[in-house]
Amino acid sequence: MKTKKIFFYATLTFVLSVSTVEAQYGYGNGYNNGSGRGRVRNQMPQTQSNEKPKPLTAEEIVELQMPKITEVIELNSFEQAVLSTTLTKYIKKYMELQILKLEGEKMKESIEKLQKEQSEELKAALPKEKYDAYVALEKEGFKKTKKKKKKKNKKKE
Repeated sequence: MKTKKIFFYATLTFVLSVSTVEAQYGYGNGYNNGSGRGRVRNQMPQTQSNEKPKPLTAEEIVELQMPKITEVIELNSFEQAVLSTTLTKYIKKYMELQILKLEGEKMKESIEKLQKEQSEELKAALPKEKYDAYVALEKEGFKKTKKKKKKKNKKKE
């Protein structure tokens, strides 16, 4: 009878300790790499901030776009200043429209009006070739940042 009690308690202790060891070691949760050694977990707690990223201001947006624009369109310092102030002015107006949250047609009309005003102001401030290059760049969405180089055909004799 005494051996049965000892056997029962030993078995119970073994079963409980195995489940505890298994829970601590992490079998089945991706930390076992098959070699008998578990992967080291990152001890730093992962925190997610509920704060939304701060939206960019008009000046910051223009500041980010200007290097791309000046790389494709060769602008002098005066033209850069004119372009950046004009873009900043109209981006602020677009932001104001977003804040107002107008209805569909009114919003569309307001945006078209701003686009027309912006293009007229830029057309007056920039030389025709540079204005046309800016319009083409704007249509491409400022994705094309480098000029395409012409390939020279070499004839093999």
